[in-house]
Amino acid sequence: MEFTAKQIAQLVDGRIEGDENATVHTFAKIEESTPGAISFLANPKYIHYIYDTASTIVLLDEGLKLDHPVTPTLIRVKDARDGVARLLQIYDSMKPKKTGIDSLAFISPTAKIGKDTYIGAFAYIGDGAEIGDGTQIYPHAYVGEEAKIGDEAILYPNATVYHHCRVGNRVILHAGCVIGADGFGFAPNPATDSYDKIPQIGIVTIEDDVEIGANTCVDRSTMGSTFIRKGVKLDNLVQIAHNTDIGENTVMSAQVGVAGSTKVGQWCMFGGQVGIAGHITIGNKVFLGAQSGVPGSLKDNQQLIGTPPMEQKPYFKSQAIFRRLPDIYKELNELKKEVEQLKHKS
Repeated sequence: MEFTAKQIAQLVDGRIEGDENATVHTFAKIEESTPGAISFLANPKYIHYIYDTASTIVLLDEGLKLDHPVTPTLIRVKDARDGVARLLQIYDSMKPKKTGIDSLAFISPTAKIGKDTYIGAFAYIGDGAEIGDGTQIYPHAYVGEEAKIGDEAILYPNATVYHHCRVGNRVILHAGCVIGADGFGFAPNPATDSYDKIPQIGIVTIEDDVEIGANTCVDRSTMGSTFIRKGVKLDNLVQIAHNTDIGENTVMSAQVGVAGSTKVGQWCMFGGQVGIAGHITIGNKVFLGAQSGVPGSLKDNQQLIGTPPMEQKPYFKSQAIFRRLPDIYKELNELKKEVEQLKHKS
């Protein structure tokens, strides 16, 4: 697929500087450019690359000033990051979509398969399962009995949806993610000096337009359902425990862990390795910095970091003091000695 600078400018509401008939067929980072590629420039730290880039077209912010002329055709836009994101979405949507059922896939006779689906080799569709129209299920993916997958969903290789779970429309489950494994429920039994497993008889419900990263786990509830609400995006290696409820359009970076029976609000953003305690409520639009640990409930509209979390400015001031604690401790001991000496003199 080839696009001219003129076509691209129309797609991103851009202004052309150079040859409007210049053509590209691929994308490349500006520092790893090749002829026939389109790159983008949004960060002034990378501006020096534009003078040597081999890319044919460069998308760049309207306000970036160049010191001297450049070889590639330029398309100036209000926000180059947004512009390239829009182009990538268009490019991805134009890729041919897989359809058809591989002869090596297993599909239960009682399963219901929608129109224009793709089911790859060694994929497994269990008894009574339902697969929606246009859904793609890649090799070695597993859909358990009575599970339901909506329309236009994608299950990448080795994605697993356990029995009776519900997956909505346009959901993307990346390789190795597990939906509906048992929640971590065990009760100590003094009589046997061991733990008794508490059966997890609930399900997981994933609403529309959710994307879940590779090797992320969403546990089924003890009773009822664990909920991942509409528009949620979970990165790789995230753990969502049983009976949690993750609010609409919340996003979580890698290695976030949310303990059981916690309710997370809408439009929250959690950085990498954030840990959330169980049986608490996180409000709407709560932003948590990486490695924050949250032991209790939080109200709406907060930007926090640390363990326990605090506002960012006091946190960084506290960290600056923390690094000086050995010196402060030494100075304090010296002051105590001086005070004692003054007492003895008086």
